[in-house]
Amino acid sequence: MTALSPASRTAAIETMAAGPELDVLVIGGGVVGAGCALDAATRGLSVGLLEMRDWASGTSSRSSKLIHGGLRYLEMLDFGLVREALTERGLLLDRIAPHLVRPVPFLYPLRHRVWERAYVGAGVALYDGMAYTSGTARGLSGTGSSGTSGTSGTSGTLGTGSSGTGSSGTGRGLRRHRHLSRRRALREAPCLRKDALTGAIQYWDALVDDARHTVTVVRTAASFGALAANRVEVTGFLRQGERVTGAAVTDLETGRRFEVHAKQVINATGVWTDDTQALADTRGQFHVRASKGIHLVVPRDRLPSSTGLILRTEKSVLFVIPWGRHWIIGTTDTEWSLAKAHPAASSSDIDYLLEHVNSVLSLPLTREDVEGVYAGLRPLLSGESESTSKLSREHVVGHPVPGLVVVAGGKYTTYRVMAADAIDEAARTMDALVPASCTASLPLIGADGYRALWNQRRALAATAGIHVARVEHLLNRYGSCVFELLEMIRSDPSLASPLPGADDYLAAEARYAVTHEGALHLDDVLTRRTRISIEAWDRGVACAPTVAGLMAGVLGWSEEEREREVSLYLARVAAERESQTKPDDDAAEAARMEAPDIATR
Repeated sequence: MTALSPASRTAAIETMAAGPELDVLVIGGGVVGAGCALDAATRGLSVGLLEMRDWASGTSSRSSKLIHGGLRYLEMLDFGLVREALTERGLLLDRIAPHLVRPVPFLYPLRHRVWERAYVGAGVALYDGMAYTSGTARGLSGTGSSGTSGTSGTSGTLGTGSSGTGSSGTGRGLRRHRHLSRRRALREAPCLRKDALTGAIQYWDALVDDARHTVTVVRTAASFGALAANRVEVTGFLRQGERVTGAAVTDLETGRRFEVHAKQVINATGVWTDDTQALADTRGQFHVRASKGIHLVVPRDRLPSSTGLILRTEKSVLFVIPWGRHWIIGTTDTEWSLAKAHPAASSSDIDYLLEHVNSVLSLPLTREDVEGVYAGLRPLLSGESESTSKLSREHVVGHPVPGLVVVAGGKYTTYRVMAADAIDEAARTMDALVPASCTASLPLIGADGYRALWNQRRALAATAGIHVARVEHLLNRYGSCVFELLEMIRSDPSLASPLPGADDYLAAEARYAVTHEGALHLDDVLTRRTRISIEAWDRGVACAPTVAGLMAGVLGWSEEEREREVSLYLARVAAERESQTKPDDDAAEAARMEAPDIATR
């Protein structure tokens, strides 16, 4: 299968620098940018994808890890957004990424008798009902044979296709909601205080490792011919009169500067949308502001429960999300106007989450229970008119100047729809007929054969000579690509060893992150290809030298470079820990920025 290797990155840069004009150049390697590259490539367009840092290094690795319709949007009467998201949930579970997206139950504790059960029950019933009808409503029964051309005058029209099961938003493994008495609810979640609920409603949504999913989308796009390169910064746009015709870029790994020419450039940079748009010297039709959300990671045994939780707060909702041997608790929602690359969680953020989750727990959590903390920024639309400011989590596609398309807003679950809308808009001005989007029926790399391999996992373990639990772990992260890792282990049995201080992960996974998944730095592996930085008590300090050694041979690092990578990572961990003791955003950000970033050359 196609690999995002150091050699493939070099080849992609050489091809883009050589000068043949691309049909589409996508700026931004989050899930929306990756989705744009995949959508364009699978329509037969030539496409380049550039990311200034690492794939999914911004919002797309710091979400709540949920693939969901958004129950709270029903209360806001945003039925269109919920229906769209539920459709995408079903597609991801059944067809697009069954190896990465899986069902998860949530318990909604009821505090009031009669009226609250009726109110919440009606909302959850509507949520389930919309899931069962959402696929048909979006027309997912055809194969998307229509096309988009420069004379059609339409934008945002999706041609999607599907076959087989799962055309609704329910998805395989999702059960209907159920009403529980207090006694039954406490059996599901013994961690709850008896006086914190009168009963409960349990419903199902889905969970994803966001960073792993995004990298898989990039890799799938590359398998269809997309030219993908991370650590490449766009420093300006190329112009012919008013029209944008490409970008001036710098390879941050080598310092090389070159130009990439394209018929259409797509700005998919999330919270950096306004900064990227400013490079074109144009005033946007809408603006994006950043909202900070933080999450806590605590060991699974601190909260005895067989189900996730969803709790109401005075502002929104708070989730307690099952995450392997951990729980993820979040999130907050506060405005952020500081540096966007490394948003910091303050002590008051952590206290806020602990206070709210402890309000329902029989044994309260303390700071000592918190194993990991991460902070991310949501891109929220903030328009210059009342109508655009109301869009919030919906997405918008704009064409502020010829040759430049901007896609912004939205939520992780609907990335594929956002991408299709953006490519529709780009295709609208192209001379040739461009086929409709086909990504609704396209499995990501690793998805084909996943369920059959899961059924064969014991035989795979016996053949590979490793425990079946290890094979299950690998299947749920790599799907049918598991054979590539097992072959690495067969060639070098030492790669079957668990990483020190992070024994959920094998040494092979660190090596594979470099050879197949585009990791260029130690932080890429410990923070995004694995989640060691938030799952280990020491946040990856113990395994950092080992992982750096596994990467060094592939990337050609000298001993000095290997030590420098470890030093940079340890400084980052120390700065994050320090920032989490500070009382407010300004102080937390100042502490976090004490750690040096990966230096450019």
